Amino acid sequence: MRPLYVTGLSIASALGAGLERTFDALRGGRTGLRPNDFEPFPPPTWIGRVDGLESAPVTGELARFDCRNNRLAQLALAQDGFDDAVARARERHGAARIAVLLGTTTSGILETELAYRGGGEVEALLAARDYAATHGMFSLTEFVRRRLGLEGPAATVSNACASSAKVFAQAERLVDVGICDAAVVGGVDTLCLTTLYGFRSLELLSEAPCRPCDERRDGISIGEAGGFALIEKSPPKGRDAVALLGYGESSDGYHMSSPHPEGAGALLAMRDALARAGAQPGEVDYVNLHGTGTPANDRAEDAALYALFGGAARASSTKGWTGHTLGAAGIVEAAISVLCIERGFLPGTLNTARPDPALRIRVVLESEERPLARVLSNSFGFGGNNCSLLFGRPG
Repeated sequence: MRPLYVTGLSIASALGAGLERTFDALRGGRTGLRPNDFEPFPPPTWIGRVDGLESAPVTGELARFDCRNNRLAQLALAQDGFDDAVARARERHGAARIAVLLGTTTSGILETELAYRGGGEVEALLAARDYAATHGMFSLTEFVRRRLGLEGPAATVSNACASSAKVFAQAERLVDVGICDAAVVGGVDTLCLTTLYGFRSLELLSEAPCRPCDERRDGISIGEAGGFALIEKSPPKGRDAVALLGYGESSDGYHMSSPHPEGAGALLAMRDALARAGAQPGEVDYVNLHGTGTPANDRAEDAALYALFGGAARASSTKGWTGHTLGAAGIVEAAISVLCIERGFLPGTLNTARPDPALRIRVVLESEERPLARVLSNSFGFGGNNCSLLFGRPG
C-alpha cells in the first residue's frame, strides 16, 4: 500500500494531556493508574482516569454535545497543535476531502446511566436528554467533524477494543480509491459503571494494577482516553514524518469474549500488515502488544507472535501506564508507537516483575533508549476483532 503520513497527532489519557506529558511519563516510569474512585459504588480495581473532565463542559454552539465522552474529545483535540494541523490540511484539500473516522465502544453510555439514576419513567428521562448528541454512537464523530469544520465522509467504528485501530484501515481505503485526500482518525472511550461492572462480571477485572505477561497476572485495569491522528498522502514539508506503512484486519469468529487460543486471527492481522507494507518480520524493531494482562489474551497473543517472529522481536505492553482504554486503545497505542519512533524509545512493561515462563516471546521489562525504524501496534477485541498497524518512515 501507499504510505499515509502522520501530519498531526494528539492524545489525552490518565498520563496527562498532550504528547510531551505522555512521553515524560513513559520515560519516567510513572503510571497513570490509581485506585478506583469512579462513583458511585466503585468496584475494587485500579483505573486510568483523566482529571478535570467534570469541570470542563462543552459550551457554545456545540453545547448540546456535552457529555463525558465529548469532553474528553474536546481535551484531546486541544493538544499538540492538532486543531492548527487540521486547519492547514483543510486549506490544502478542502473540507469535503477530509474524512472523520473514529472508534468508540461506550460512547455516551454514562449519560444513559445518569438518566436511570435520576429515577422516574425511562421515556421521560431520555426525552429530556439529547440522545443523538450525547448517547448515540455517532455523537463523537459528529461532534469532532463540526468542531474541526470538516465535511468529508464520516463514520463511527465500534468493533470492541480494535475500534480506533481499524479506523486507520478505513481511512487508507477511502484515500486509495480517491474519495478523500486525508482523514482525521482516532477515538475516545470514557469510564462508566456499565463498563467497570461488566468486566467485573466476566471476572476480567484485576483488583491490582494490571501486569501484562506476568506469571501472576489476573486481569485488566480499565482506563479512559482520547486521541486523534491526521493522516495524508503526502509528507509535510521539512519533516521526516512517520507514516502508516501497513495494516491487517481479521476476525476469529471463535468466541464472544475470548480470543482464539492459538491466536489465529491475531496472526493473520499481523501477517497482512507486514504484507501490505512489503516488510519482513525481521524488519520490525518493536511490537506494542495488545497486552491486556488477562491469562487468556496474553497467551493467545504470545502464540501468534511466536508463530510470526519466533523469540526475536522485542515486545511490551503499555497498558500498565494508561490502563486498557477499550475503544480508544488503538489510537493511544498508535500515538505511543509514533512517539517511540520519533524519540528512539522502547517502553518496558510496567508492573510486570516475573514474566510467565510459559510465554515464549521476548517481553521487554525495562525501557530502553534505542532507534526504532518500524513498530507494529496490536489491538484485539471481543468477538475476535483484530487489527495490527505498522508504523515507520518510508524508504
